[in-house]
Amino acid sequence: MTVKTLTALELKARLEKGEPLFLLDVREDYEFKYARIDGSVRISLNQLPQHIYELDAKQAIVVICHHGMRSQRAAHFLADAGFPDITNLQGGIDAWSLYCDSSVPRYS
Repeated sequence: MTVKTLTALELKARLEKGEPLFLLDVREDYEFKYARIDGSVRISLNQLPQHIYELDAKQAIVVICHHGMRSQRAAHFLADAGFPDITNLQGGIDAWSLYCDSSVPRYS
């Protein structure tokens, strides 16, 4: 299966249009507590295989992490598991903070 990508600005535009996107954040709990996109749900990358059945394969899922690398791995895992509409957020939460919502803290 193919994994699509989108930029933070593209995600913001889609959310503002009210598109029904499921925002899956695959970062660790401490990262999620520090900075997140409102409405996102956290399942860490290493816990994803155990929680895959909690996800709706019919829903469009956007996978988020810090810079886009863990989310890319998670997106490929989900696509390989048969999820047809998976998108990776390029640049992750860091790009979201830089280009869309400066109230979301950046971290290293």
